[in-house]
Order: sequence, then structure tokens, then C-alpha cells
Amino acid sequence: MQLAAIIVSLALIVVGVALFVRAIAQIYRYVRLGQNVPAGTRTDEPVQRTVTVVKEFLGHTRMNKWGIVGFAHWFVAVGFFSLVLTIVNAIGQLFQADWLLPIIGEWAPYNIFVEFIGLMTTLGILTLIVIRQLSKPNKAGRKSRFAGSNFGQAYFVEAVILIIGVCIMVLHALEATMHGLDHYEASFFASYPLVLAFKGLSLGALQNIVYFVAMVKIATSFIWMITVALKTDMGVAWHRFLAFPNIWFKREADGDVALGALQPMTSKGEPIDFEDPGEDDVYGVSQVEHFSWKGLLDFSTCTECGRCQSQCPAWNTGKPLSPKLLIMSLRDHAHAKAPYLLAGGGKNMEGEEQASAEALKDVPAAALAEAERPLIGTHEENGVIDPDVLWSCTTCGACVEQCPVDIEHVDHIVDMRRYQVMIESAFPSEAGTMLKNLEKKGNPWGLAKKQRLEWLKELDFEVPVVGKDIEDLTEVEYLYWVGCAGALEDRAKKTTKAFAELLNIAGVKFAIMGGDEKCTGDSARRLGNEPLFQQLGQENVMSLNMAFGEEYDDEGNVTAESKKPRTAKKIVATCPHCLNTIGKEYPQIGGDYEVIHHTQLLQHLVDEGKLTPVTPVEGIITYHDPCYLGRHNKIYTPPREIIASVPGVRNEEMHRHKERGFCCGAGGARMWMEERIGKRINNERVDEALSLNPDIVSTACPFCLVMLTDSVNGKKNDGKAKESVTVVDVAQLLLDSVKTPVDPAGEAETETAPEPDPEPVK
Repeated sequence: MQLAAIIVSLALIVVGVALFVRAIAQIYRYVRLGQNVPAGTRTDEPVQRTVTVVKEFLGHTRMNKWGIVGFAHWFVAVGFFSLVLTIVNAIGQLFQADWLLPIIGEWAPYNIFVEFIGLMTTLGILTLIVIRQLSKPNKAGRKSRFAGSNFGQAYFVEAVILIIGVCIMVLHALEATMHGLDHYEASFFASYPLVLAFKGLSLGALQNIVYFVAMVKIATSFIWMITVALKTDMGVAWHRFLAFPNIWFKREADGDVALGALQPMTSKGEPIDFEDPGEDDVYGVSQVEHFSWKGLLDFSTCTECGRCQSQCPAWNTGKPLSPKLLIMSLRDHAHAKAPYLLAGGGKNMEGEEQASAEALKDVPAAALAEAERPLIGTHEENGVIDPDVLWSCTTCGACVEQCPVDIEHVDHIVDMRRYQVMIESAFPSEAGTMLKNLEKKGNPWGLAKKQRLEWLKELDFEVPVVGKDIEDLTEVEYLYWVGCAGALEDRAKKTTKAFAELLNIAGVKFAIMGGDEKCTGDSARRLGNEPLFQQLGQENVMSLNMAFGEEYDDEGNVTAESKKPRTAKKIVATCPHCLNTIGKEYPQIGGDYEVIHHTQLLQHLVDEGKLTPVTPVEGIITYHDPCYLGRHNKIYTPPREIIASVPGVRNEEMHRHKERGFCCGAGGARMWMEERIGKRINNERVDEALSLNPDIVSTACPFCLVMLTDSVNGKKNDGKAKESVTVVDVAQLLLDSVKTPVDPAGEAETETAPEPDPEPVK
């Protein structure tokens, strides 16, 4: 038994280590096939990045959002690395059954640690096995986050962990038995029942059991190593190694997720100059090797847990997009194509092969066939990613927010869209109308710029206009960026007027642009039209800088005698998409501003007593988190605090809220595209809201307001929603409560007004 155990174990160790080293080299070469990233963007602040990795791993900051799953996985993950010495111990036991690690082998704290982590790792993997079985697709269908995952691979990994965990506990009990433990000790608190079971066996029997169990433990560990070394695209196994570099190289060194701003287009690691582009610049992604090396690392790191899939609004409404399946498809394609690329294969922009036939003669036929597949193409075209998958994305960021290994799904989707829009001109036809309107009129609706100021006529007070009523913004505290929807869409204009009236009541000095401003370019950029975004953005940045006091010459350069702005560049926006674009993306093109959302300013005014909600608004209200306000900009509290300040209303949270909020369906330029597949996303969200039987559905985004209103009105017409339910912006709700009610005779009802003070609120 001892001889067999030694031969089998050592053979597997040698083969396993050799293959694993080779596999690491293969993955390194494979990842390097991707394009470079701009210098410093993934390696800045190394100390902070290291802290982020430690925090995310030891704190399990993403996994622990999932309750018992995160708790169980923590022990499995920590046990994998912290119990590595038990393999060393098992190797020693092959040669001497009662062998212990030097120094720490008899140290009580170490033995307690092994007992505790070994037990919890075993219980943890059993918990995860049960959860997987309860969530199998044949029971939950598309609702299962494991739908599409490789179950065989997962079962293999789970079985390996379970076997190793059991072997650790058995070997620990055998150690105690062979060293004559005849009473309970804390060092063996978990395995003591096994000690009692082994107590009557002879020394020879105990030794043979040790040899056998040690061999099983070692063999299981290194069979696993050999398997994953031969299958480098086995994400469910490789994520335990690749997650560390993937998190370290994440976009944000401080640990924040890759949401908010999209990254500028680059080619070969350098930003593209759209005014003078290079002849060999690559626009977007049309081949898997066009992704950055971080993208290829992302694909290999996916553990197929499906948390992204379970939160995706497209997948949850019957559409073909699953962020998990998208990443898995890209991973499988990249790994299958890698031998061709490593041999020098690849095609230029004209589709011509760049490697000689001689260089490719040893490339496997499967890799050559994979190289012929289009990255984006229908099933009939044998495409890796179906166009319907690409255009189903709302860029809501739920996938990125939930991913425990920091995969940057949205960036990869937009990169593929960029090529389709800019090179292939292949995108949903309705979006073409939006792009033409942006190019010709500067807004998605194609309306004349003079209509941007029409809403002012409906106010009974004056709002200063920059360039008309005031020279620049040095005379006011805030620039109110009204945005296209707020100025041109009838439902959104109600929010605009309500917010302006609230600022007037609170005595806040603000002004608006004069109508020459353009759309911020959010929809154009997320659709994939980066040049149009750059054009719109640069025009807006110049207009904003001039409004803040800077002067430009005929060539667009700031003049030497330009006035220095005498106030901070403060902008308030009612649209989260404008907030995100101006605040997080305009710095990429020379615009640096302090941008806040209107709910943040309103909450501040309420806290200061400059706005006092006095009139009760009776009924149940439920608040919908806009994706670009919540996930992309982490603004969750101000809208809720405003609602809480309004007397009479009772806020009921929807099941999916805050970080797990469900999209309205308008983001990622989906506002301008028809939904032809599955259930409409806004209907899914409204169904969730109506399940609470609310009187008011509130939000804080003009896109969400339009989408939710359309759905609610449709359900009213179908008799599925009560006629009294309304959809309002938080600003409208607050204004209704701040304004003192008027009786039929036109006189204020003083009993509901606030107590008089030295400066009564208007």
C-alpha cells in the first residue's frame, strides 16, 4: 500500500506541476495577444490596487451581498489557499505514517485552525452543491443563474473540493490516533468522533489507512491540476488564480466598478485622434484579438456563477443577451483561435491573411476554422455573437456591479458596437434617425434649437439665460443643465418646471444655457458612434467654458486674456445621463466641472430648511432607481430622503432596488430602439411596481419617467392598473408638498402652512 501510494502520488505530482507551469505560460501568451491599454491606466497606484485585491478577497465584498452563498464561498476560497500545508503533510505521511510538519505540527493553534477551516470548507462546498442543485435550469429555467453554465466542470470542481475536505479531516483524526490521543482536545474538536472510530484499529491498519487517504488527497489535488492545465478555458477552475490579477488590473484602482464613464477609443494602446486618425487605426472590435489584453483576461476569469445573468434586464425579459454567456462565448472563441494567432495568423483591415501558408501549416484545423468565424454574425453566418445579443444591452451596469471577479462587460459590448456602427453601419434602423437628428439638430428629436427655451414661457418667474440675461455664470451659483429631454419632451418638461420652481422658492440663484447647447452625446456614445460623441462633447465643452467665463480665439483655443472663472464650475442636472456624461466623460475632452443631480441639491435645500414640505401627499409610493443615477453614480439616498420628508406618503421598496435595481429599458441608446424580442423591459419593471399596489411611482430620470409612464398608461388602458396611479419625478412630488394648498375660494389653508419664522418659506 505504501509503495503504491508513493508511486501514484509522486507521478501525479510531477506531471501535474509540469503541465500546470506550461498552462500558466500558455495563458500568459494568450492574454498578450490582446491590444495594449493606454500607459498607466491599469498599473497606476500599485499599493492601492494591492489593497483592493486583499480587501475584495478577504472581505468577499461582492460575494457577501448574496448571504449564505458568500459565507460558504469564503471558506471554500480561503481553505483552498490556507490549507496548502496539508498537502505537504500528506506527502510526508506517504513515507512515515505518523509524520507531522516541523515546528507547527504539534502546535495547538495550527491544529485548531486546520480543524476549523477544514470543517468549514467541507460544509461550505456542501452548501454550494445543494444551492446549485436547487437552482438547476431544469427547475428554474431562464431564472436560474446557472442556465448555460458548464455543469460537468462545476460538478468536477465541487467533487474535488469535497473529497479534499473530507481527506483533511480524516488524516487529521488519524494523526491524533497514531499519536495516542485518548481524550478530547480542542485541537481535534471536529475530528474527535473519527478518532474514537479509529481507536480500536491496529498500528498496521492505521498506517495503511493513512497511506491510502494521503494518496487519495494528493491524487485528487493533482488530477484536478492536470485537468485544468489541459483545459485552460475552464473558468470555473481557473478563476481562483486569475481573479487576483484581474482585480488588480481593474479599471479603477480604488476598487470601484467599471461603470460611469466609458473609455475613449484606442488603437494599439493609443487614443484615436478623430480629427487626424492613423491609417492603421483599429476602430472598435471586429476580431477577438482587437480586445485589450485586459479583455482577454476578463474572458478567462469568468467563473460562470451567473450573478450577472440573474440581474440582467435583457435576459430577464426573454432576450438573447446573457452577460455570462456573452463572456463565455468570447472566451471559448478566443481560446480556440489562440493557436492560429500565436502562429502569426490574423487579417488586416481589408480581410487579407497576414501570415504565410508555411507559418500556418502546423495550426490545428479546428483553430483555422475558428479563425474564419465572424465575431458578430447571425446563427446562419456562424457568428460568435449574434447581433440581437449586442443590441439588447441597456448598459445598465447590473452585470458589472454584481461580478465577483470584476469583469467589465459594458466596455466590451460598447467596443463591439463601435465597430458595427462606425465601420459596418450595421445597427437597428430606428437608431439611425436618432443619429441623424443629433448630427443635424443637436438633439435626438430633431427639433429646432429655439424650442429648448419654450418651457420658460410656462413659468411665472424669470430664469436668467446665459448670453442673454447674464454675460456669464459668475453671477449665479449654479448652471442648470436642462438637457434635451427636460427641454423638449412634454413629460420631462414637468420635472424641469418643478425643479426650477423649487430653486426659485428656495432663493437659489441659477441660470440656464441659451439654447445653443447640444445633446451631451450619451446615446450616441453608447450606441457606438464615438466620433459623434466627440463632436457634440467638444462643442458643449466650449460652450460651457465660455459660460463659465473663458474666451476662445477663432481656432478654438483659450485666449491669453481670457477671464479666469470667479466661481466654481457648478452644474446641476435633472437627467442622470447628462450628469454622468458631463461629470465623468467630459473630463476626457477638456471639460472639468462639478456636477450634481437635482435630487442632491433638493435634499440639501430641505436639510437647510430652505424648502419645507408641509402639505401631505397621501398614499403608497414606490421609488424606481435610475441605473445611471444609482449604479453608475452611486446616488441612492437623496431621492429617498426627499420622499421621506414629504408628510403622508408611505414608501414601499420594490424587491429589486438600489444596487440590484431593475432597468427601465431606455439606457444604452435603447430609448430610441424598438423592443421586438420578449417582454418589454419597462413593462417588467412596472409589473414589479404595481405588485405593491402603489398610488405613486416615483423616479429621478426623464428617460425612466417616459418609459414608466408609457407602461403604466398602457396597463391602465388594459385594465391592469388602477386609474389613480401616477408616475412623477421626485421634484414634482416635493413641489406638491412644499406649495401651500389653496382652498376653493383661492385662499391659502393656513392650518397646513409651517409655523411663521423670521424668513418664512415662500
